[in-house]
Amino acid sequence: MNHSAHLTFDNLNGALKAAGEETRLRILVLLAEAELTVSDLTQILRQSQPRISRHLKLLVEAGLVERFREGAWAFFRLAEGSGTAELAREMIARLDPKDSMIARDRDRLSAVRTARAAAAQDYFRAHAAEWDRIRKLHVTDEAVEGAIREALADRPFRSLLDLGTGTGRILEMFGPDLERGLGVDLSLDMLLLARARIERAGLRHCSVRQGDIYDLAMPAGSFDVVIIHQVLHFLDDGARAIREAARVLTPGGRLLVIDFAPHDLEFLREEHAHRRLGFSAEAVTQWMNAAGLDVTMHRSLSPEPGSDGKVAVSLWLAHDPRVRVANDTREVA
Repeated sequence: MNHSAHLTFDNLNGALKAAGEETRLRILVLLAEAELTVSDLTQILRQSQPRISRHLKLLVEAGLVERFREGAWAFFRLAEGSGTAELAREMIARLDPKDSMIARDRDRLSAVRTARAAAAQDYFRAHAAEWDRIRKLHVTDEAVEGAIREALADRPFRSLLDLGTGTGRILEMFGPDLERGLGVDLSLDMLLLARARIERAGLRHCSVRQGDIYDLAMPAGSFDVVIIHQVLHFLDDGARAIREAARVLTPGGRLLVIDFAPHDLEFLREEHAHRRLGFSAEAVTQWMNAAGLDVTMHRSLSPEPGSDGKVAVSLWLAHDPRVRVANDTREVA
């Protein structure tokens, strides 16, 4: 436990009281493994929904658990970034992972995750044909992902926000090297896919949330890197989305936008809700500059000769010009 995170007597007493009950301690252990709903916890713990809800309410009030709403659902996760959150993790770390009760709960959690992954796969199969059709229009995913890694390779980063996370692929790519990753999407179906992907990859420090790209529910200066991958062409106001992304960058943080270059494939607008048929280099650059960012890179990836591809993919990288001094005082953005 980080001993610099001091708690008041009342906060510590409240947290210990909240955790010091069998079901609530079991809930904390489960939420350290995955984000779960009341329904999930009811299945795992074999207790009534009202009872589980009461336990969760106490844990949230004590600052040990956080609650996030997605449509009609509410997800719960172990709290982060506070002294009580550290206390919860310290208590969980002291538990014997081979304890019979903990092992049984984790087996039931595994069954819940398997069902969730199956639901995600059903959705993916139902939409795979239309996604494949769009994918064939541009440069390969491998080439785009290689360019994304290259754009951010000049220095490491600890936290990543993926706006319009879709299937969660960006979190999967960078997750192993992060301390914290968050994906935001408006679509509950996409969040189903993304959550299944990051759970399958074992990325406990990454999570996904339903959210509004124009009005992010997070404070300024929250993330070292923000990525907006193939999202702007769906939006009415790309400039506003970029301003909001810039707001949550740490000093010296970076914003990477990936989207289509200008094209004339009208069927994407008619059949797939694309509002914009790509973006010129100048358009996104102007939006970034207006948001107070310095654009440091723009490049386009053209489809391979002889492929079905008709659309180039562009990347824009910008950084927050404010100076950031690292904890060890040796690094300046």
